Amino acid sequence: MTSDNDTPAAQRAPALAPLRRAREAFLSGRPPGEDVPGVPGDLAEAWRRARFLGVRRDVTPPYAPVPAHSPLLAAARPVLDRILPTLDGGDTALVLADARCRVLWSSGDPSGGGPAPEAGHDLSERAVGHHSVVLALRLGRRAETHGPEHVLDLWQEVAAVSVPVYEPGAGRPAGTVTALARVREDRAPHPGTALAEATALAVERELLGRARPPERLLLDAYLREAPEGRAVVALDGSSRIVSSRAARLLSDETLTRLERRATALLRDAGAADGRQAREFPVPDGAGLVVRMTPVVHEDEVIGAVAVAHPGAPAGTERTAGRGGGRERLPGLAGTSGPWRVAVARATGLARAAEPLLLTGEAGVGKSSLARALFAWRGATAPLVVDAAEGAPGDVPRWCHTVAEGAGAPPLLLLHAERLDQPDVAALLSLLARRPEVPLTATHTPGTRVGPCLRRLLDLLTARSVVLPPLRERVEDIPVLLPGLAGRPSPGHPPLSWSLDARRALEQHSWPGNVAELSQVVREVAEHRCATGPVRRGELPPGLRVPPAARRLSGMERAERTAILEALRRHGGNKARAAESLGIGRATLYRKLRTLGADQPS
Repeated sequence: MTSDNDTPAAQRAPALAPLRRAREAFLSGRPPGEDVPGVPGDLAEAWRRARFLGVRRDVTPPYAPVPAHSPLLAAARPVLDRILPTLDGGDTALVLADARCRVLWSSGDPSGGGPAPEAGHDLSERAVGHHSVVLALRLGRRAETHGPEHVLDLWQEVAAVSVPVYEPGAGRPAGTVTALARVREDRAPHPGTALAEATALAVERELLGRARPPERLLLDAYLREAPEGRAVVALDGSSRIVSSRAARLLSDETLTRLERRATALLRDAGAADGRQAREFPVPDGAGLVVRMTPVVHEDEVIGAVAVAHPGAPAGTERTAGRGGGRERLPGLAGTSGPWRVAVARATGLARAAEPLLLTGEAGVGKSSLARALFAWRGATAPLVVDAAEGAPGDVPRWCHTVAEGAGAPPLLLLHAERLDQPDVAALLSLLARRPEVPLTATHTPGTRVGPCLRRLLDLLTARSVVLPPLRERVEDIPVLLPGLAGRPSPGHPPLSWSLDARRALEQHSWPGNVAELSQVVREVAEHRCATGPVRRGELPPGLRVPPAARRLSGMERAERTAILEALRRHGGNKARAAESLGIGRATLYRKLRTLGADQPS
């Protein structure tokens, strides 16, 4: 496997005979590079990906739907028509593929090296494994593959060189031009390299020449802003050009809203201020401000260029406190010390686009915190995968997309403890190559953890946050109650709570944490018939016991709840309750007095 540099191919890669032996060893089930030395690491990794994707050696390229109208093929057609006569009777084939590795055009014969891909063939890595088209799109430069570097038996005698064709000013390839010839055992430079490079350059010029003058003007305005690595978007009301940084910072929803603003700008161009630059916060609260500048052509506004830069966060509150301000995430409530410490660590780690692990007991709010962090950062809307719901293949597909550098959204992985073995293996493989992947995972301890999952959790431990259980932050219960009650029915006042009811809630140990509290609040709201504040007697039976005479510790609250639950199950029979708890009746009476649970409810 080679790419564009100054070192001759024969000097920078092993000859083909060792690679043929390595390929056979790999396809027979042994890992490449161990039994046969000298296999390049990136080639071995490409073979492993092909095995992971289930690519068989004996398949032919499948067919994929090709768009009825392709701007790339339309621009390339005049160039290809000029080149076509030179391919007749020669020993080189030429193939044009788009950015999704679909063959748009093919002609020529690689002189006994095997059949060339045909128009409509799918050359994606998922379909056929490793080859030069995939490699050139991934690297963004010329790339070669020779014979046994391919997984398919069909291409064992083919040498291929692919050159990316770039869209004008977009900074990304629109496709590739590939030249195919019969492979040479000495890995000599590909004879079709000059043809492929000249064709790709000519197609790029055709693409540039086909751009309408207003589009060129908008493109020039975009290019003036984009080279500095800023978040830049060019919009004309129907299409957009997005810089790589803007793609990371701005969600699809934000880009859609920016398009609406650009459309409004075009509509209001005749107003007095219709051609002035405008500045406003990013709509989804990313903590950024967008400056949108109209682009004028022949006294007409033809589009706008939007540049995002740090500004007053739209989705973050700042409240004064000792030692400065502290950030309060949207949609989350809590002022207790343990909660503030956990949120502060989470927001600090979330500033970097690297893996983040949120761990804690069931129901503490891990998924809510994860979603709030995405909203706070203004990141691209994540792909949400819940391992508890068993979505087979979602995690490996995401890992493959990230490994390909295809602009995958960040991943929010819920219930990592329920991951299947293939999902864990895919994540471990991806983290080994790209430790900075945009992954946020939640994990609930207490379940059996296998060695692979343990390794994954160990890798994420350095960037993990432990969320406190509700029994360690009972002072947050009054703050949580309004949000858990939801909107009242029309004509009804918001749910309020008496002091006695709040004390009962604070005395409970909450083994189900915030999720259990939310369930209690919903039950009370759905079934109460009285008006005014909720009283203790309206709470579920396990919460109606009188409060203890003193403030209990978290352990004491858990013990008190367990005793009261045992008494409820056994109809108040203390002897049976003590037996079920594994303690003597005298011990039960003593604990009832100590914990303030011996009073009638």
